[in-house]
Amino acid sequence: MKIRQLFCFGHRGAAGYEPENTLRSVRKALELGAHGVEVDVQLVEDRLVVIHDDTLDRTTNGTGLVVETSFAHLRSLDAGKGEQIPTLEEVFDAVNRRAVINVELKGPGTAAPVTQLIGQYMHDRGWSSDDFLVSAFDHGQIQAAKRLLPDIRIGPLIAKVPPGLAAFAEQLGAWSLHPARRYLTPELVADAHRRGLKVFAYTVNRPSEIAALGALGIDGVFSDYPDRVVAFSRG
Repeated sequence: MKIRQLFCFGHRGAAGYEPENTLRSVRKALELGAHGVEVDVQLVEDRLVVIHDDTLDRTTNGTGLVVETSFAHLRSLDAGKGEQIPTLEEVFDAVNRRAVINVELKGPGTAAPVTQLIGQYMHDRGWSSDDFLVSAFDHGQIQAAKRLLPDIRIGPLIAKVPPGLAAFAEQLGAWSLHPARRYLTPELVADAHRRGLKVFAYTVNRPSEIAALGALGIDGVFSDYPDRVVAFSRG
């Protein structure tokens, strides 16, 4: 039985099907009907590159720390199936307003260049603040993003749920709250909704988990398999 429609962010694109954080993965998420696409961003030589880990070893044919690697060398690596590590601009262009882009700030110093790029797309290309969502586990980074671009929507990522979490997110000026799925409770969801916050859980892949979280009344999930969330929402 269909419980409610869940907003689906394709996690690192559609990481269950294609190499994560690549344009191939982003396009797959769109093809599967994702309403949003989540990617991870780090800063290398003043360029915003889309990669999750601190090191290159797991997701590319390279080795070493991302921030100690030149941009040119990063772009020469294979990030899976012959894909390059993309730039954030390339992700924006690939999505082209067909889905919300959730930019997760991974490395230090990413808030300013990310908000600058978002502002550029809004000013020069007519994109809206509704096309973007900026998140991070480092809540100072999303606070900085909000100060630099007050219209931007931000969402704190939460690995654990302390008391008063929804109130804390509200004080940050957050638009949404992004807790790990295992910490979700009906009380947290209700408190967040009372404060006008959306609740998006990560990372939700099994159909049984999708259904269980949908029953809690959350607004959406991050999933490596966007088609599973879309199928649940269709009933």
